[in-house]
Amino acid sequence: MSKGKRLTSTVTSDSTVHLRIEEFEVPTPGPDEVLIAVEASPINPSDLGLLLAGAHPSTASTSENGLTLSLPDGAIDALTARIDQAMPVGNEGAGTVIDTGSEEQARALQGQIVAVLAGGMYATHRIVKARDCLVLEEGTQAIDAASCFVNPLTALGMTETMRLEGHTALIHTAAASNLGQMLNRICLNDDIDLVNIVRRDEQVELLKSQGANHVVDSSSPNFDSELVKAIAATGATLGFDAIGGGELQTQILHAMETAASSSDGEYSRYGSTTHKQLYIYGGLDRGPTHLIRNYGMAWGVGGWLLPNFLAKIGVERSQELRTRVATELTTTFASSYSHKLSLASALDIDNMNVYAQMATQGKSLICPQP
Repeated sequence: MSKGKRLTSTVTSDSTVHLRIEEFEVPTPGPDEVLIAVEASPINPSDLGLLLAGAHPSTASTSENGLTLSLPDGAIDALTARIDQAMPVGNEGAGTVIDTGSEEQARALQGQIVAVLAGGMYATHRIVKARDCLVLEEGTQAIDAASCFVNPLTALGMTETMRLEGHTALIHTAAASNLGQMLNRICLNDDIDLVNIVRRDEQVELLKSQGANHVVDSSSPNFDSELVKAIAATGATLGFDAIGGGELQTQILHAMETAASSSDGEYSRYGSTTHKQLYIYGGLDRGPTHLIRNYGMAWGVGGWLLPNFLAKIGVERSQELRTRVATELTTTFASSYSHKLSLASALDIDNMNVYAQMATQGKSLICPQP
C-alpha cells in the first residue's frame, strides 16, 4: 500500500487543540467505492469550526508535529465528544479518480474529475462511495470544482427554503462573501428580490458592480431607515444571517415589522400579522444573540444547516440542485481564491492568521498534491 497524508485536528482534555499532518495507508476501494487523488479543497467557515474547535489563531504556537492552540475558558465543555480523537478536516473538494471498486457505477468513474462532500478532504487521497461523486462536465478543472457543495448548495437552499415556506424575497447578511455573491447571481438569474447587508462601503460597490439592486451598509448611521426602505421595496419577510451574535438579528426583524406595519393600515398592539422568519446559519460573531422584542408577535428565529435541509427535501430534489451547480459551475457558482496552500503551509501561523479571517475576496484553497 502507498502512503498518503492528511491534516487532522485533535482536542485534548487540557483545553488544547493539536493540528498535525499525519501519514496514513491509502486504502483499496471497496466494490462500490472510488479512490480520489484530492487536488483542491476550500477553507470554509464550517471547516474552521472543526479545524480550530473555537480556538483563536493568536494562541497558536509551533510544536514538534504541527501547531498547538489554546481553547477559551469553558469551551471544552461543548467538545467532550471529540476529546482525544484525531479528526480529519475538510468538508468538500475535487480531484481525479485513480482507482475504483468492481461495481459498474464505480468503474465508470475511472480517470474522471469529480467533486465530493465527504469530510476529510484536506488529504492527498480520499475513499468515497461512487454514488456520492458529482461528475463534472468534460474539461472542468478540479480547482473550479473544489467549492461545488457548501456555498452553492447553501445559496440554492436559501432560495429553495423561500419557495417552500411561501416567501417571495430574501435578506442576507455578510452578503459580500463568496457565498453572498453566489446568492446575488442566483437571485438575479431567477428574478428574486434580494436585500444584501454588508459592513463596508467598498462591499456596497462590489455587489452593485455585480448587478445587486438593494445593498445596505450596517456601519452607516442611516442603516435602520435604509434597511426598512429596501425591505419595503422588496417585500422580504425571510432572512438568512451569517453573523450569529450581536443585535443585527433584532434590527432585521424590526425593519421587517416596520415595513409590514406601514402597509397594514390598521394599528394592532400585537404588531402586523405578516410572519417574519430569520434563520441563523453562520457564526462569524461567536457572542450571544441579543433579541430585543420590538417586532410584534408574528416572527420566528431558528437555525439552518445545509445537511438538515438536504435531508428534508430528499434525494431527488437534492440531486436536481447538484446538477444545476455542475451546469453553472464557472458562471453562477464560480469561486475565486486569493491564497493557494499546500497541506504543510496550511499549518503556517502567518497563513492561518489570513485564512481564519474569512475576509471578502480572501478565500483560501488547499491543494494537497505535492
